[in-house]
Amino acid sequence: MINFQDKVSFIWSIAEVLRGPYKPEDYGKVVLPLAVLRRFDCVLEDTKDDVLAKFADLKSINEDAREPILNRIAKQNFHNTSNYNFKNLLSDADNIADNLRDYINGFSKTARDIMEYFEFDKQIDKMNDNDLLYLTIKRFSELDLHPEVVSNVEMGYIFEELIRRFSEHAEAGDHYTPREVVRLMVSLLFMRDDDILTKYGLTQTLYDCAAGTGGMGSVAQEYLHELNPNADLEFFAQEINGESYAICKADILIKGEDARNIRRGNTLSNDQFKGEKFDYLISNPPYGVDWKSYEKPIKAEHEEQGLNGRFGPGTPRTSDGQLLFLLHLISKMKEVTVENPQGSRLAIIMNGSPLFTGDAGSGESEIRKYVLENDLVEGIVALPNDLFYNTGISTYIWILTNNKAAIRKGKVQLINAVDFSKKMKKSMGNKRNEITQEQIDEIVRLYGSFKPSDYVKIFDKEDFGYHKITVERPLRLNFLISEERIGQVAEQKAFQNLATSKKKGDNGLAEIEAGKELQVKITEVLRSLESDTLYKNREDFEKKLKAAFKEAGLTIGAPVLKAILASLSEKDETADACMKKKDESEADADLRDTENVPLKENIYEYFEREVLPHVPDAWIDHSKTKVGYEIPFTRQFYKYTALRSSEEIMAEIKELEVSIADQLKKVLG
Repeated sequence: MINFQDKVSFIWSIAEVLRGPYKPEDYGKVVLPLAVLRRFDCVLEDTKDDVLAKFADLKSINEDAREPILNRIAKQNFHNTSNYNFKNLLSDADNIADNLRDYINGFSKTARDIMEYFEFDKQIDKMNDNDLLYLTIKRFSELDLHPEVVSNVEMGYIFEELIRRFSEHAEAGDHYTPREVVRLMVSLLFMRDDDILTKYGLTQTLYDCAAGTGGMGSVAQEYLHELNPNADLEFFAQEINGESYAICKADILIKGEDARNIRRGNTLSNDQFKGEKFDYLISNPPYGVDWKSYEKPIKAEHEEQGLNGRFGPGTPRTSDGQLLFLLHLISKMKEVTVENPQGSRLAIIMNGSPLFTGDAGSGESEIRKYVLENDLVEGIVALPNDLFYNTGISTYIWILTNNKAAIRKGKVQLINAVDFSKKMKKSMGNKRNEITQEQIDEIVRLYGSFKPSDYVKIFDKEDFGYHKITVERPLRLNFLISEERIGQVAEQKAFQNLATSKKKGDNGLAEIEAGKELQVKITEVLRSLESDTLYKNREDFEKKLKAAFKEAGLTIGAPVLKAILASLSEKDETADACMKKKDESEADADLRDTENVPLKENIYEYFEREVLPHVPDAWIDHSKTKVGYEIPFTRQFYKYTALRSSEEIMAEIKELEVSIADQLKKVLG
């Protein structure tokens, strides 16, 4: 990798040329596409003359027919038919902008597509208007990116380091994944399949649904080639950002792979790989990104297709779409069949939110319920903080498979690797820590050994589930017919509505007058019953009230009677329970509570042990019971630290007092 840092430093020095007309955060708009163009230029250099000669013979046929012929001569999946290259562009300084466009338009379709997504044409004008174009092209022409000098792997590192530098001010959700983190993910992804991956001539597929510049695919391919130089990992990817998509596609093109496997679009609302399945799936989707602007197609798929679609288990809140990416990836897993006994394996990085956000019955909980009850979650690894360039938040690698080893069936492994890192000599953005290769190897060993330790916990999948029960207590009210409470009757909406009418004209006026008259009579009846007697049984008091109204010849509707009772009542723990039916108490909404009962525990035993001793009149409303799932990762590895004794603390305070007194004496003389 001797070329890696030297080339990055040289390109970075070119970026400094742009200072003034360009802000530092905009350097990438020029440097990244030109780095791609210069790489293309160097890759095609050895065959350029042969391509031009053949092109002269084939000008009369259409481009689609001509392309594969010229690609074969170029010995790449692309070619260029322009007479220009980076060196001879400099021979005509006055027309360099037009000639550069001619050079770009001379590329075959796939390469042109890449440049279009960079929107580089705007930058050509801007640089030319500021007398920077010639100088910038001249500096890039001095950069040797020939494949014999810079390997594909090194070129991948160069792209990634440039992107990292140019995106240091990006949002936390748009983070770039450090290679050592990807290396760990890939190691966990492939760890069970060494025997499969080392077969001669094997071709497997890998898919990334939020590919960025394709770094995960590159690392996975490197890893597999280390295991088996003859194996082939075909990379498929989708990316929404035009610039990242362009670099990813350029990287694939330069490697001689099929650039059609790299597609652009919003993965969640516009799946570019509908119906396709893959052997391995890997991704680091954005954290906490709002998906409200495109929620309609996602919720429609959830409601209309159910489990036949991608989002059948549920949809999370629109403020965070991480679990949608997880469901999308699960939908791309190959089913376990006789022809494909290995199924698929999946590695995804997410922050802490998908572990626990959302109560029982919420979209998040339903998604966790789906993946756990279907035994898809193999393990979760907690990563150290400050690993990423643009965010310092806690992150986790989830490993899922639809073909668990026998020993892992029904189990979930948690690994606490938060301490498996070392401080970097120099911070890079928010990235202050890195994981060494030795630490990666140790994490993989812990994962593979599948044995509990200080860093490893193994659970049954049911351990993360719970019944959320609703605990009700009876409504208890006392009733008093006093001036104060009678005054509250007039404030009740149902009572006020007596003196209103939807009718028009005289009929409406007559109805309003009749209502007002009824209001007066109700008030008169209540005042006739005014006393200091406190009633503690609603049923008895209601009978007394109804009898008084009947005697006065008044017919009171249920809504008005309910309003009157509400005005004349107050909460009273010493009163009798209000009954909804003869043998069923009415619940007091203010006293309603919930309890989370572990799935493995009997609900009634828990209720009798934890609830009834404190509130003997409570009961469970089974109609409200829900099953929820959460993974309280941090809690599982919490270690209690005993508090110091009060004697020890007091002794320390006295020592400090003596020390402070001595210092004051010295200061004050």
